[in-house]
Amino acid sequence: MQVDCKLFGPFRDDAGVEDVGGEYDPGTTVGELLRGLEAEYPSLDGRLVDEEAGETEGSTVVTVDEKNVTHLDGLATELEDGDVVRIVPSVYGG
Repeated sequence: MQVDCKLFGPFRDDAGVEDVGGEYDPGTTVGELLRGLEAEYPSLDGRLVDEEAGETEGSTVVTVDEKNVTHLDGLATELEDGDVVRIVPSVYGG
């Protein structure tokens, strides 16, 4: 399944890319996607997932189709084909 995923602000700057989406297996969760990004982009390691708390790290906001994952199933939110995931530090603004 295809998932569109975008990094914003310092995450985009540090990773050197904005679009990080791609093909994922059905049933992939937000947590799996974020952990995969931390592994693929060392500059993001430890900045997306708070493993101890089992949630997104600090002020990181993750949305799936414009809904904050904290209002869904958190890191356990399952992604579906065509979902749009946005990852942004909550203090990032314009």
